[in-house]
Formats: sequence, structure tokens, C-alpha cells
Amino acid sequence: MFGAEDHRDLAEAARSFCEATLGPVAEEDDAHERFRPELIRALGEQGLCGMATPEAYGGLGLGYLGYATVLEEIAAVSASYAVSVAVTGLPQVILSELGTDAQRARWLPGLAAGELLGAFALSEPGSGSDAASLVTTATRDGDDYVLQGSKYWITHGGVADVYVVMARTGAGGPRGVSAFLVPGDAPGLSFGRKERKMGLRASPTVEVILDGVRVPADARIGAEGEGFAVAMRALDSGRITIAATAVGVARAATAHATRYATERRQFGKPILEFQGVGFMLADMACKVEASRLLVHQAAWRRDRGAPYSHLAAMAKVVSTDSAMAVTTDAVQVLGGYGYCQDHPVERWMRDAKVLQIVEGTNQIQRLVIARHLGREAIDGSGVS
Repeated sequence: MFGAEDHRDLAEAARSFCEATLGPVAEEDDAHERFRPELIRALGEQGLCGMATPEAYGGLGLGYLGYATVLEEIAAVSASYAVSVAVTGLPQVILSELGTDAQRARWLPGLAAGELLGAFALSEPGSGSDAASLVTTATRDGDDYVLQGSKYWITHGGVADVYVVMARTGAGGPRGVSAFLVPGDAPGLSFGRKERKMGLRASPTVEVILDGVRVPADARIGAEGEGFAVAMRALDSGRITIAATAVGVARAATAHATRYATERRQFGKPILEFQGVGFMLADMACKVEASRLLVHQAAWRRDRGAPYSHLAAMAKVVSTDSAMAVTTDAVQVLGGYGYCQDHPVERWMRDAKVLQIVEGTNQIQRLVIARHLGREAIDGSGVS
């Protein structure tokens, strides 16, 4: 049984490795928008890319509580690389739960080891929050499918070894969507521009273009028409990972601002001793701890097979909104220094913003939560 002490040991080991490996390049990679696949491989060698993937397929099989613990530590050093680990984990959770034996054997060991990069291709120019309106098509042609369309905002676009692509095989709406595995070197697969982003600048976000991409029928995940359900199941898990990333960012910002407030002196004493600063730091610390507990609750329920979608949505909302508030306050604590690149708090603030948007905007998450509350009110079981 993986207990509390094991999680502490895991967190300490991950923290030490990330500080030594990612720490020296985090600022440089952000400044130059540079992604280093070799760092994902290094994380994979430590087992940090396959935390939740079954041991039979090269992972550690520690579940999402261990996964959330590790992602917090990675994000406390580099949110960009935490998001890369989280995104390459999406094909892993999909294949672990819904893939065939052949699909798992081909892709999971490399993804879990960090030797292969995964990507999740759902969003399109005209379908973001309304993902069921996607128009990319997959047309059956004998024993193959031919994919045509484009995907936007794809993390690892142009560098991924495998893409999980959602495409329309039937009528409009969610029941006409199917999911496919597309190798990164598939003929007809090309890439548009790399987005110039406010934050997460060391994580590449690129348009993916499918122009007559042909994949065999056994590259389909599940049955025709099950692709939207595949995507939503993956995003439920992904919300836990994004929430854990937000906790790491907020924790790092709180720690940095607190250290600064103990060293910076005004009017003859550390600024921490002024209530205006001290209370701000106290609120920041409260947000971090509350967010972590909600993330761990969602992960714990997922690991035990209990309903967790609403808690994943709650964790995503609370932790990412908190990360945005905490990093903004961290900049305020540092004053003019916080607004300059001499300190990392401005980078963390830029990184935090997008966490409120990806894996379903926080407005969409509130819809998910409200609908859950409505169902609970009707059946009288209470919120849990």
C-alpha cells in the first residue's frame, strides 16, 4: 500500500530531481520559447512520466494521487514541463483504460518512459468549449480511415510521436465523433505556426493539419461514435493534472514572495511584519493548502473508482483561480521587482493565466459543477 510516508518520499525525490534538472534552464527556456524533449526523457527515466500507467506497460502504477504529487513538484520549478508531462499522459490514460492490447503494447512503454511524446487533438478553429461541433472528418476507405481537417492549440504539435485525434465519422453532435491514434510521421500530417503565448512558453503549442492522413481501422480507439466519450473521460483526468500544476505554481510563488518579504526591509523592519503584506501572504498560503486538498480528494476518489468528475471540475476551478490570485499577489508583494524578469513571479503569473483556460475553461467547469448539484438535489443524495 502506497501510504503517506511514501508520498512524502516521492515528493521529496521529485522536488530534488526537478530543481537540479529543470531549475537551471526554466528561465532560459521561457525567455527563448525553447522546448527540450531530452528533459522529458530525463523525467521519464525517473518514472515521472508514467506515474498512473500500469506497471505491465512500463509505468509505476501509483495512480492519480501519486501523479498529482509529482506534477505539483515539476510545476513548482517549471509549469511548461509539468504541462508537457500532463499532456503526454493523456494518451496513456486513454490507452490504459480504453485501448486494445496491441495499441497499449505499441505506445504505452515509450510514453511512460518519456521516450515518446504524446498529444491530444480535440480543439479546432471553430470548436473549443463546444467540442462536439468539431468538423475534422474520418472517412472509412476499406480497411483504413482517411482524416481531413485541422486542430488548434495542440501541445506538442510538430514534436509528438503519437496524436489522439478526435474526428467526425457520423452525423453532427457528440455521437458522430470517433477517436484515432495518428503517428507523428504519418503521411499527410503537417503543422502550422507555433503560437506565441503569454505563458507556458517552453511548451510548444502548434496547429496540426490532417490532409488525407490514412490510418488503419485498428488505430481507432473504441467503437465508432465513442470518441467524444473518450475525450471527456480523458479531460476529467486531465483536470486533476492541470489543477495539480496550478498548486505547484501557486506554492512556488508563495514561497518566493515570503522569502522576499523576510529580506526586504522598509521603515526599519522586514515588510512581512506589516499587516498589509503579512495578511496577503497568509491568504496566499491558505489558497495553496485548500487547493492541494481538493486536488488530492479528486485524485483519491479517481484511484478508488468512485465518481470524481465534479470534484475534478471543482479542483480545476479552485486551484487555477487560486494560482492566478496568488501569483498576482506575489508580484504585488515584490512591487516593482515583481514586475521585472529579475524574479520568477512574473513568469508564474503568466503561466497561471492559461491554466484557467485549458482542459475546459473555468466557466465550463462551473456548468459541470452546477449540473452535478442539480442532479444531487433531485435525487436527494447530497453533495459528495
